[in-house]
Amino acid sequence: MHEAKTQLSRLVQALRDGQEREIIIAVSGKPCARLVPYEAPKKRVLGIDRGLITISAHFDAPDEDIEALFYNGAIFPEGK
Repeated sequence: MHEAKTQLSRLVQALRDGQEREIIIAVSGKPCARLVPYEAPKKRVLGIDRGLITISAHFDAPDEDIEALFYNGAIFPEGK
């Protein structure tokens, strides 16, 4: 950790120059952090999959089997 603190600029420069892909920082010989080059988030494009997915006309229609469980006494018995 001490070496990483004293040579942080050099380590970052090594990442920027492509000399290193990642640098592992250890404390008492145990890895505890990973220093990697920053990658800007990829720009998301809305509507890229437009037209690839279709939803049926009755997608949100009630399901008769589930309604039967609720309204025919399986879940809500009469009188309760």
